[in-house]
Amino acid sequence: QVQLQESGPGMVKPSQTLSLTCTVSGVTITANDFYWSWLRQPPGKGLEWIVYIAGAGFTYYTPSLRSRTSISRDTSKNQFTLQLTSVTPEDTAIYYCARVDDIDRFDFWGQGTQVLVSA
Repeated sequence: QVQLQESGPGMVKPSQTLSLTCTVSGVTITANDFYWSWLRQPPGKGLEWIVYIAGAGFTYYTPSLRSRTSISRDTSKNQFTLQLTSVTPEDTAIYYCARVDDIDRFDFWGQGTQVLVSA
């Protein structure tokens, strides 16, 4: 059974860097058929896709966040990590990691982690 679990701080201060890690079990993140994504949902708004890293290692970022976002992975731990720099209160959201399959379905999700950006 594939499982994803987000971890990271529940609160960060404005201008700091947010770092969130997704730990995956049940499948290796280097498998070629899948893409490992980060998404977020701000309060009262819809879901926003942020970035993915493919099993082969290439990445793709949503243009609006590209300048502040990076994604990396630790294959020995089967984890991938999102970093978002220079956060503002507008980055307050529930952050999710998810798997995308080879026909672009988000087929497995983490439970989500709430992040509050506040002084």
